[in-house]
Amino acid sequence: MKVSIVPSAPTLDEVDIRLLQALNAEPRATVVALAERVGLSRNTVQARLSKLERRLGSFQRRIDPAALGYPLTAFITVQVTQQMLGELAESMAEIPEVVEVFGLTGATDLLVRVVAVDADDLYRIAGQVLATPGVERTNFALAMRSLVDFRLTPLLAKALADR
Repeated sequence: MKVSIVPSAPTLDEVDIRLLQALNAEPRATVVALAERVGLSRNTVQARLSKLERRLGSFQRRIDPAALGYPLTAFITVQVTQQMLGELAESMAEIPEVVEVFGLTGATDLLVRVVAVDADDLYRIAGQVLATPGVERTNFALAMRSLVDFRLTPLLAKALADR
């Protein structure tokens, strides 16, 4: 019996994957254009998109923070008071420059991705994170360059090939 500590999401079928590939290739495509691309009716595509959005959450586009005036990216590892994890997550979500927070296993509890205007701004954000109730210790690493940008295209292709 295979046991996983990671909760499994409902699997996507071949049509869902093809639709996500089409959206990935052309994020601004209309429902009609998507229907043509995947060979389905407009109504079917609209229903599938609604279902996918409920299951997967928003299809929010990724915008480069540098285009918004935030060229610096840093990763903060955070050790926390475990009993305050829920409140801590809410507090982190209130800091606009915090763009992602991951709960981790091991000696570090959280990995927080932040963006900043410059070094002074990063110092201010670091102070906000450190002053958050429940934060015991932080360490920072400044991202020098993105070597592999966020991507799902290879996973979508693999999922389709595995069918």
